[in-house]
Amino acid sequence: MRLVLASASPARLSVLRAAGADPAVEVSDVDEDALLAAHPDADPAAAVTLLAAAKAAAVAARLTGDCLVVGCDSMLLVDGELVGKPHDPEPARRRWKAMAGRTGELLTGHAVLRLADGAVVQEAEGHAGTGVRFAEPTDAELDAYLATGEPLRVAGAFTLDGLGGWFVEGIDGDPSNVIGISLPLLRRLLGGVGVSVVDLWTPRR
Repeated sequence: MRLVLASASPARLSVLRAAGADPAVEVSDVDEDALLAAHPDADPAAAVTLLAAAKAAAVAARLTGDCLVVGCDSMLLVDGELVGKPHDPEPARRRWKAMAGRTGELLTGHAVLRLADGAVVQEAEGHAGTGVRFAEPTDAELDAYLATGEPLRVAGAFTLDGLGGWFVEGIDGDPSNVIGISLPLLRRLLGGVGVSVVDLWTPRR
């Protein structure tokens, strides 16, 4: 069955490819800020799951035939505040100053839609959380990291699988979730719509 990843994240695509799948990529046009503003009472887990489901649904509406659509959304929970991509250097700097030497929880919402002849026939959703213990980068290290642009484009202003990995002391839980897509959770959700992950594996070259 054709697998479609409703995300522009190269990290999510890399995780799936390393795990044997080779999804097509379709980027949704969901206005994340507007969606969250429309659900001000959603708790952090519900918020990321809501976003993931909206992304999957937006992409599914454009597809035909039989396929699986996977949507994800990640945000970092620190001191009760849920934060996404900072986009600009100063917000990223403030976030790092606040979380350096501390622990946050990376939350990723997941949604899986199974389509038959272009119609959604089954769906499953959930979220995963992983504790992240942050290092305390020096001012020079933080300046250099911000200058790369990497932390501006990712949830919580850090990566585990990129340059930000130098500034993560450790994690408590699923590492793939921190990268952006939890393989254990996704396996369970796929099972919930009647699909085994082994059927998505592509032959190794």
